[in-house]
Amino acid sequence: MMDEGGLTKIKAKNREVRCVIYDCDGVLFDSFEANTRLYNDLCAMVGREPLQEEEMEYVHSHTVYEAIHFIFGRGDELEKKGIEALKQVDLRNYIGYLKMEPYLFQTLNRLKEGGILRAINTNRTTSMKHIMDRFELWPLFDMVVTALDVKHPKPHPESIERILQNFSLKKNEVVFIGDSEIDRQTAHSSGVPFIAYKNGTLKADFHIDNHLDLLGFLQFGNPS
Repeated sequence: MMDEGGLTKIKAKNREVRCVIYDCDGVLFDSFEANTRLYNDLCAMVGREPLQEEEMEYVHSHTVYEAIHFIFGRGDELEKKGIEALKQVDLRNYIGYLKMEPYLFQTLNRLKEGGILRAINTNRTTSMKHIMDRFELWPLFDMVVTALDVKHPKPHPESIERILQNFSLKKNEVVFIGDSEIDRQTAHSSGVPFIAYKNGTLKADFHIDNHLDLLGFLQFGNPS
């Protein structure tokens, strides 16, 4: 049955979900190698040692400039060199190292067929357009919000609030899928349900180990 807005309402754990919001890194893609290569290249360009383990984890979920601040030191001369090095890098060279998560296309198509809106909420910046182009994701998503589209990136609620306003959705009509503490904080600050992807240590309303699990959560039945 369709509601007045033409969107299918599907009961999910006593919620009427009309939109699924996805984080990018760690949810749509395993981006660990791509991010590590990028920032290690920046380190090499400014004469700094490769990333340490703590830094590898940090760059996974923060904006590129937050990552540079963290790695090179906010306000330090090395940070200025890191920013200049970034301007010389073609981010498209690292997209080939992204590994799409299993069953993503299958799940997105099922959601689309079911009338469920799909959105991306990421702290990536200019690289997101290249990713959408490279993996032909534009037809599968109704909205993409990057750190360039907001004044305050995740974990600030602005990015999710922008999606809610765009589609005239209530907070209980969406779910946000993420894999990091930043994502959990974003959902919490926004007041929307949070689904943790491949991270059982995060406090969440629901945990999934692969994208097909989402279909079960949304009571789509067994995927064919």
